[in-house]
Amino acid sequence: MTAPSTNPTAPSTSTNAPPPADRSRRVVTVACWLALAPGLGWAVLRLGGLERAAAVQWVAFTPYVVVWTLVPLGLALALRRFPAAAVAALVTICLAAVVGPRAVPDRQPDPTGPALRVMTANLLFGGADPAALVALVRDERVDVLAVQEFTAGAATELDRFGLAELLPHRQLGPDDGARGSALYARFPLRDGGVRRNGGGFNQAYATVLVPGAPSVLVESVHPAAPHSLDVLAAWRSDLEAEPPATPDGPLRVLAGDFNATLDHAPLRRLLATGYVDAADATGDGLVGTWGPYDGDLIPPVTIDHVLADRRIGVRDTRVHPLAGSDHRPVLAELSLPAA
Repeated sequence: MTAPSTNPTAPSTSTNAPPPADRSRRVVTVACWLALAPGLGWAVLRLGGLERAAAVQWVAFTPYVVVWTLVPLGLALALRRFPAAAVAALVTICLAAVVGPRAVPDRQPDPTGPALRVMTANLLFGGADPAALVALVRDERVDVLAVQEFTAGAATELDRFGLAELLPHRQLGPDDGARGSALYARFPLRDGGVRRNGGGFNQAYATVLVPGAPSVLVESVHPAAPHSLDVLAAWRSDLEAEPPATPDGPLRVLAGDFNATLDHAPLRRLLATGYVDAADATGDGLVGTWGPYDGDLIPPVTIDHVLADRRIGVRDTRVHPLAGSDHRPVLAELSLPAA
């Protein structure tokens, strides 16, 4: 009986495939990197001021992304994928560094002049509750009211509920739909007017003569809304055309619906001319002012602002509800230099 022969040329049954355990580890590692990739891309977009096309809308939600970045960070740490965890931590730190300061009060100048209480309110095609807005002006002792989406009908209704007695001085630019704008003031106005920006919205402006303080140039701001790709150029050019601060000249205050958050590069460039965002200065910069208030399922974002010359102190800011509008009015109590 002979032993069976072996054929050295027969194919081998072994393969070079990694063991199942190695494959699982690789899948987990890839999953960790894929999970942190959106946050990494967002950080590059936001820190570089690179928002273009649809990213103009996305970048408004950066504060929510900061919270989300904790998910891939926790996942990478739990699975002991430390290189991925290190990158995820860096993403979280970078985004938190630009968003977090909005929740912390800044050191303010301490001018010795009078207070000026400025409120901005978007009326949503003139349909906001006029009685509620007038009551808010009365209760909060508002000195200057900047309104957007201001119609002739809204002007009539506001006066019917007593706004003329509270704020008798005005610069009005009513128009149909969202185009109208107005300024109302407790103090006299001069050199007022209404300009139409490139996006088609009016912006009322005037110099407010505050007793005991230098005059203050105030403008009701309303650049184009970046609601679709075909208006992004107008949105950007409108923001770039907003009056810069004049640190060596007259005091300026811009109040309105900027259609931009502090995560949008054009607004940050405007601030860099010499303004401070009032809500950011008081640690209220993450309070939403637009979003779900008319029923839309949109997380609140902060696009309504009061920007004040850096020589002006900011004592307080508040955000109030307003029935009939998809925006919330913003009130800023400012402290002016003495005359």
